[in-house]
Amino acid sequence: MGHEDGVSTSNTGSTGNTGSSGSTVDRAFEALYASDDGSLDTAASLLAADRSADAELRRRGEEFVRTLWGRGWQPADLVRVARRELSDEHLLVLAGLILTETGRYETLPHRWRSQLDELDVSPGRPTDRFSYATTVLELYRLLVRLPRLDAVGPVPGETLPPATAGEPRMLTRIRALLAKAEATGYPEEAEALTAKAQELMARHSLDEATLAAGAPSPETPGAIRIGVEPPYEQAKAILLDAVATANHCRAVWNETYGFSTVVGFEADLDPVELLYTSLLVQGTAAMTRAEAEQRAGGRKRTKSFRQSFLLAYANRLGARLAATSRRVASEAPTLLPALASRDLAVSTRTDELFPETRATRVRAAWDEEGWTHGASAADRAGLGPGRRGVEGRG
Repeated sequence: MGHEDGVSTSNTGSTGNTGSSGSTVDRAFEALYASDDGSLDTAASLLAADRSADAELRRRGEEFVRTLWGRGWQPADLVRVARRELSDEHLLVLAGLILTETGRYETLPHRWRSQLDELDVSPGRPTDRFSYATTVLELYRLLVRLPRLDAVGPVPGETLPPATAGEPRMLTRIRALLAKAEATGYPEEAEALTAKAQELMARHSLDEATLAAGAPSPETPGAIRIGVEPPYEQAKAILLDAVATANHCRAVWNETYGFSTVVGFEADLDPVELLYTSLLVQGTAAMTRAEAEQRAGGRKRTKSFRQSFLLAYANRLGARLAATSRRVASEAPTLLPALASRDLAVSTRTDELFPETRATRVRAAWDEEGWTHGASAADRAGLGPGRRGVEGRG
């Protein structure tokens, strides 16, 4: 990506020491846009030799981060891409920049606090000045080349909606149910708990549609980003899409930067993330058990087995989640127009954010045993009051 599309390195309007330390940093920063590591080594040597440049170097990093907030990035997004491209040393520097920059604001956007709480701020290993400068420059080189993303919420410094006290009671119930489902060693109990959580989500969407039908509000669909991490990220993206679709949201996968953007009304977004995360945990545990059975039978575990397992798991769960939502919606047929109206609003907002989406073909080696085990695990996820009406789907 060219310099013009990256984060500006201008000092215009900035404060702090811009004398000799600033010129040292300016000369060093020329390497951020060079394609060879030799330039980076020369720049690191400049910075290592000038201790007076340390404060200016860090201030510029905070400026890069601040600029990226305005370009649509959030803390978790930066950590995700740095983890994919760089090392733990770079992540520690990045975490420090993020915490210092966000500490300037009295309030932060909703969901940012949990992202900050997950930052690793443990002390790094002692290192020499040249190595540290190299780490910083490698991180900054990544930051200045990041593209603009579609915004999924306000940025620090903007006027924020009124904060709510605690999380909604329904969300707390869903969180508790899914935590129990993940922790139990009894598949039947996990099935019942997960089924109850999905039904709560479906009924909550119905309640929101009831309110909208009775007194239309100015609320418009919002969006969140959810990490879709390797390995087997395509299967995970398909699972997230299934969870989102069944709960009146839409998901768009950005494979390059390791996340999906989920678009929907605010009341549906957090439950979608909770359910996706829980189903992924449960599916991974089921895959591990299935692999153990395969090894006990004398078969080596393979990448194709795991890929096929997770793809089948996502495919079958999609059908079952959708069936649960349809069943709950059918209990209130007079609300179907309101639900349809909200679904249309979500689709319209998604098309506005992503006018050039395209379908992606599944890229995975086929393993029949993996597919069979994955489909069976999805059936055992228990997303309805019983098996009747969902057997044979998908």
